[in-house]
Amino acid sequence: MHRFRAHGDPGAVLIARTNSFDRMTRVVQDCRPTKMLEYTPEVARETAPLLDRVKAFIPPVEWPTIAPLIYAINRLKKKKNAVILAHNYQTPDIYHCVADFVGDSLQLAVQAQDADADVIIQAGVHFMAETSKLISPEKTVLIPSQRAGCSLAHSITGEDVRLLKEKYPGVPVVTYVNTSAEVKAESDICCTSSNAINVVESLGVDRVMLLPDEYLSKNVAALTNVEVIAWEGRCEVHERFTVDEVREYRDASPGLVVLAHPECAPDLLAEVDYTGSTAAMIRYVKEKMPERVMMVTECSMSDNVAAETPEVEFIRPCNLCPHMKSITLQNILESLELMRYEVTIPEHLIAPARRALRRMMDLKMPGRDFSPCAAVDVVVEGQTSLGPATSMSF
Repeated sequence: MHRFRAHGDPGAVLIARTNSFDRMTRVVQDCRPTKMLEYTPEVARETAPLLDRVKAFIPPVEWPTIAPLIYAINRLKKKKNAVILAHNYQTPDIYHCVADFVGDSLQLAVQAQDADADVIIQAGVHFMAETSKLISPEKTVLIPSQRAGCSLAHSITGEDVRLLKEKYPGVPVVTYVNTSAEVKAESDICCTSSNAINVVESLGVDRVMLLPDEYLSKNVAALTNVEVIAWEGRCEVHERFTVDEVREYRDASPGLVVLAHPECAPDLLAEVDYTGSTAAMIRYVKEKMPERVMMVTECSMSDNVAAETPEVEFIRPCNLCPHMKSITLQNILESLELMRYEVTIPEHLIAPARRALRRMMDLKMPGRDFSPCAAVDVVVEGQTSLGPATSMSF
């Protein structure tokens, strides 16, 4: 069982943020808590159906603290005509109790476009909020935490992409949606882990740059005849999983079905039963209903799927995403109350970044699975090969 807080970040948190030109600024996040909310009989009554969804994951002693926040958020959403988009990696209290739409990066982009609301609360990370803003520029997009970044998005800048285009003139640039608007603006088309293979092949060329996830690029390259040039970015959650870890779990749990995300290393994918995006893994569990399963990805997703498939036993290798976990019920409520941390995009980036996203969304192709295959050699570029480092770490 995983425990999670229903409180905001205590005190004032000093955050290092970097703009497109690598200038460092410091932002103080005011995280003073809102007034204490009471667990009244009305709150208990209104939230009782939600407790049924998550009672396997939230200790009963914590519910009187969590329920008033859920109650307040759901009431305030209606008042402000807001919707909450929650990624599959969010904790069960957010995913099952306050989210209006849930899904992977591609699903959330589509839902942002279709949402009949004035305000979008992005219960995800910053690049997802930027994507929502690009797709729905008329809507106010808020992100509850300024610390909700992404190691992949932070690994590459627009300047890096411009240098790559100088080095490989005429080679199309495919960027993973886990990137900033500035990087998307330098791209020909975007992709997600759901459609990366299809996007690469849709361009009808012999060679592409697929940025910035090194492992995703290698895994795509192994399944297509298109030559792939990669970048040295990695997901800090998925890169920590190892082949030895998977083997140890299999030895301890005979008959275990292992699913993995394509941001994992190629040698690990050779050890698993199925590889796909978060949405594809969820679909696999719901359709196949294995007796015992392990998802090699961020561990909150197992909790969220387990709540919907109680017949399946989940073995949980728990690697948490610190960026996703910076989103809490408390700061969602504060974001709604104060309309805090609005996401905006510089005007000159909007059209080219939106064009790259639209090209992906207009393909409307079903995703392809990452079936087992032999690894291939891939050129991996990075700051060292291009010159002085321009990216930043948070």
